[in-house]
Amino acid sequence: MASHPSPGHRSSSSRSVWLASSLALSLAAAGVGGVEVSQAATISTSAASTRFAVPTCADRTFRGMTVPQRVGQLFMGSVTPSAPDSKRIQLMRQYHVGSVFLAGRSKAGTKATKTLVDSLQAKADSAAGHRVGLLVSTDQEGGQVQVLSGPGFSTIPSALTQGSWTTEKLRGEAAVWAKELKSAGVNLNLAPVADVVPASLGTANAPIGRYNREFGHTAATVAPHSDAFLVGSAQSGVLATLKHFPGLGNVRGNTDTTANVVDTVTTSKSSSIAPFKSGIQAGAPFVMISSATYSKIDPKNRAAFSPTVIQTLLRKDLGFKGVVVSDDLGIAVAVKAVSPGDRAVKFLSAGGDVVLTVEPNLIPAMTNAVRARMAQSATFRGQVEQSVHRVLDAKQKAGLLSCG
Repeated sequence: MASHPSPGHRSSSSRSVWLASSLALSLAAAGVGGVEVSQAATISTSAASTRFAVPTCADRTFRGMTVPQRVGQLFMGSVTPSAPDSKRIQLMRQYHVGSVFLAGRSKAGTKATKTLVDSLQAKADSAAGHRVGLLVSTDQEGGQVQVLSGPGFSTIPSALTQGSWTTEKLRGEAAVWAKELKSAGVNLNLAPVADVVPASLGTANAPIGRYNREFGHTAATVAPHSDAFLVGSAQSGVLATLKHFPGLGNVRGNTDTTANVVDTVTTSKSSSIAPFKSGIQAGAPFVMISSATYSKIDPKNRAAFSPTVIQTLLRKDLGFKGVVVSDDLGIAVAVKAVSPGDRAVKFLSAGGDVVLTVEPNLIPAMTNAVRARMAQSATFRGQVEQSVHRVLDAKQKAGLLSCG
């Protein structure tokens, strides 16, 4: 099947031209000059081409947004479908949170899930008359990691089982599973897992192998099956997410429950990077970043806070132009030592786009920290604006923007 364009790729020329001019004007008005202005201009125009293009719906939506609305697009907060918390939902609306993660387990089925999602979408933001729908995601991998079940949902086997199928069969089944998600109002799946767990490590790998979340034990098995899952999802109109870059297959600890998880094996040239490279070439619109530390790539920073991992390895070396989403930065033990505000700022500064927190009550502290940093740094402000555009491009691709 033909490769699907990455959402962040389109109309970079019009976006960059506008960003450069608006950024320069806003910085001049704020009295910011010198190196900061030139850095921000460089960030905003780096993707510009010589050919001017007509502004997209995403471009026009961005222009109509307030700063709080723009910042809100960079966050994903959780809702528990089996027991929605109205206070947390209201908090996310208050802070213009642009994406929702359906967390926990629900056996309510597609119709009940669609009713919940519709109620969330009904109060989604508008910007200058343009409706900005929500990205609604979940973990629908299969096996022990399948959030949504019940009437209308298939019982999905583990990825290890999926990896034993032909890629044609997996692509067809993935299209069916994605169609079920679509019927429930879910437009983004935080799957497939592209991690390669060596057979020698197996179930001793706590985050992936223990739960049979890997398609196989070699890149040669994982890459084509991960690609098949991506393509099948795209066929049914659901955005998919490669995770957990640059791979959790060589660790022992689970970053959700363990501090200081370090991968001492993976390098930027390791074969375990191949499934991510292949998935990006196949058109993956989202990539999720691991919260482990990779001592042979960037020993000083967790991957989620590493410009080397996100900007150099993922974006420059692998050419990824889509949306970079974090693993949980809410209650994960891996980031507990970092204040919530710093988690958000560090992730976005490193090149990330969407901060996922399963604890929405942290969103005020996170968004306030982001806005404070934007006021201090033109470079950071330029990064934020690029990230908002990537998110809006993905939403345009998913049919979530309304420009009339």
